[in-house]
Amino acid sequence: MRVRELQGLQLFAEAVQGKKIVYLFRIKSKAASNDAKTIAFTTENGRTKSKDADSTMTKDGPIRTPGTTETEITVSSILAKGDELIDELEDAMDNDELMEVWEANLAEASSGSNKFKGMYFQGYLTSFEKTSPADDFVELSLTFGLNGAGKRGDVTVTAEQQEAAEYVFADTQKTGA
Repeated sequence: MRVRELQGLQLFAEAVQGKKIVYLFRIKSKAASNDAKTIAFTTENGRTKSKDADSTMTKDGPIRTPGTTETEITVSSILAKGDELIDELEDAMDNDELMEVWEANLAEASSGSNKFKGMYFQGYLTSFEKTSPADDFVELSLTFGLNGAGKRGDVTVTAEQQEAAEYVFADTQKTGA
């Protein structure tokens, strides 16, 4: 019976492809005037949580005291010609400006138009690396050090941002003027 239950669960499980997790960024001071944006030509994203713990030896054996959780988001991308967002992010790092970061799971639609399950974070760009090999595209590697643990909620991702994450079907008919 146990094996049958496990097989049944596997039949209904669906894996989430990496391209379905997208990140949007905005400098917090520009929240009144700018929408959050995705970074063009993203090749990989990651979110890492880590926590150190101290051990205290007692007569009954060691006890562990957890430290503070640290969260980082990493982005690797190919530099797009004329990408103003990358310049803004680099300037924000130099000026110690607070950033907003949204993680959206495009595989899990939520209630409302263009709403997806996700998380919201605030933090700082802590690492910016641009590499330019002679025989390949310019690659960017960014790391965001985040404040707190983030908050879960619904994230709005525009149709254009969704298209950037994955091409959508287009018909052969003309689209207009």
